[in-house]
Amino acid sequence: MEQVFGKIATQSAFADLISQKAAWLAEIGLLREALGEWSETPGAIYFEYTIPRLGGRADVILLLGQVLFVIEFKTGAEQFARDAIDQVWDYALDLKNFHEASHHIVIVPVLVATEAVASPVTIAFQADYDHLARPVCIGDDGIAHVIAQALAFFSGETIDAASWQVGRYRPTPTIVEAARALYAGHAVEEISRSDAGAENLAVTSRRLSAIIADTRRANVKAICFVTGVPGAGKTLVGLDIANRHTDKDSELYSVYLSGNGPLVNVLHEALARDRHRNLREQGRPIRLGEARSQVKQFIQNVHHFRDDCLADDGPPIEHVALFDEAQHAWDLAQTVNFMARKKNRPGFDKSEPEFLISCLDRHPDWAVVVCLVGSGQEINTGEAGISEWLAAIGRSFPDWRVYLSPRLCEIEYHADAALDALARREGVEWESCLHLATSMRSFRSERVAEFVNCLLAREEDATRRSLREVLHGFPIRLTRHLPKAREWLREQARGNERYGMIVSSRAQRLKPLAIDVRVKVDPVRWFLDGKDDVRSSYYLEDVATEFQVQGLELDWSCVVWDGDLRFRPGGWEHHSFEGSRWKRVRSEARQRYLQNSYRVLLTRARQGMVIVVPEGSVDDPTRAADYYDPTYKWLADLGIPVL
Repeated sequence: MEQVFGKIATQSAFADLISQKAAWLAEIGLLREALGEWSETPGAIYFEYTIPRLGGRADVILLLGQVLFVIEFKTGAEQFARDAIDQVWDYALDLKNFHEASHHIVIVPVLVATEAVASPVTIAFQADYDHLARPVCIGDDGIAHVIAQALAFFSGETIDAASWQVGRYRPTPTIVEAARALYAGHAVEEISRSDAGAENLAVTSRRLSAIIADTRRANVKAICFVTGVPGAGKTLVGLDIANRHTDKDSELYSVYLSGNGPLVNVLHEALARDRHRNLREQGRPIRLGEARSQVKQFIQNVHHFRDDCLADDGPPIEHVALFDEAQHAWDLAQTVNFMARKKNRPGFDKSEPEFLISCLDRHPDWAVVVCLVGSGQEINTGEAGISEWLAAIGRSFPDWRVYLSPRLCEIEYHADAALDALARREGVEWESCLHLATSMRSFRSERVAEFVNCLLAREEDATRRSLREVLHGFPIRLTRHLPKAREWLREQARGNERYGMIVSSRAQRLKPLAIDVRVKVDPVRWFLDGKDDVRSSYYLEDVATEFQVQGLELDWSCVVWDGDLRFRPGGWEHHSFEGSRWKRVRSEARQRYLQNSYRVLLTRARQGMVIVVPEGSVDDPTRAADYYDPTYKWLADLGIPVL
């Protein structure tokens, strides 16, 4: 026992507390006693097993015969708390989904509350389709009983512990999980997939690092454009580069900038809570407010960066600036209007992209701008898209080197004219590794983004083909009844898998369903708080719109479709509810924003989604059945299974 205890203690990052030592000694003793009759059964035990994606450690991983047990001990606990059950379930889910050697073996999560009263009830294992059992809750005298039941219940080949230990861990983190892991010191290679089917995030990150190093060495300036499908990991690439260079005294000091306020706020709070918890566990507690101050230099709001550069004509402290969702930067008209109204700068003559590049151009030696670009995601009036960045480089910065993703030529980027102009100058290079081709968000199916694009483009044959591929691993359901959708979401989600209800910001006539988009939600609480908080997404009461969810994700989503986007045989009809009635949207730009809103909503889920198209009402002309029925029928005819 002493030898095992010594190994755990010397390799653990936890604080050297008496309570922690006592817990380890208790765990070792209980396992020795429970495993006595299986001393000849092949297996292995791992204590404090690190789960990088979740930023946590499972107390015990036990491989025994054909079953893997994830065991979490709650020393001194008399009850089985809901969050403790979800914790051990999350660890088991992480191994099942992202550890290659665990994909096809039986996993049994076990919660041990050491002071809980023993139950005489026979344990019933209700395994899901992927051979992951529901969590089993026992007292400290039930471990041997659980092991015996599991080995008798489940069949299969004996797990090879040596092969399991070297199995590749290929996670697909949420952006919140990724930011936490990077900030805690994990490399991008540890927390992202590296399979041949996905364009490797590490390859893109390394290429950007090489461009930065080359630019510094040559004492020149450069701009890079990184593209990717929704959920491909563009934000993760930006965070990885910024996280490598956080020393303000270094010439390579970098800053990750985003104009997406909800994303920045959610990441700030997630990192602060994580740092607060981790330091407390290490015996170095700090106030949550102090933790919030510490994380703010890692991720910054682009508008604060812009305002600092307006106030000071000197070069910024950073030589490298990574602009996430660069397509949202304002065009000339919107920028000029804002500067005159809000900043008392009449006569301002630059678009937002041109001004932001000019800030880095103030450096007398070298600088790098990295634009992380999503396609078809402009959702705000006045957003310039990526073409204005390209035009600004061509117009005002002739000496800058330019590194382009070849996918910028595709129609959804609306950049052909600006690219043609750039192609005629020197110092322009096309780099295929600057495109992230595969969605990592929907890890159960890489073709969700393709399906959504085909659906919104109304390419029926292509939509049906991609839907058939998607449905193999990514359930999508269709219903007209919101209660059914809520019930389905709750049935699908396991552990702390997050689910929520999302709608278009123009969905003004869902109020009879108790959905009011005018009620503003707090994205931080909606995305981060738990199942016991009515303000969280779990309650399925408050809804988030495309503005709150863009750049973030849910495991399971419910998309409620209103009459703002209507299917018609000749094409989509776009509507805006004004006053007491719907009005047609005829501006092509506003039509594009509306369709992009649904593109954002339909690509938020990582594991599955349900689409609700209401039935409408014969008594309410603003919710006439004709506003909804054709859309529902078309989605059903495409092959989306109906609840």
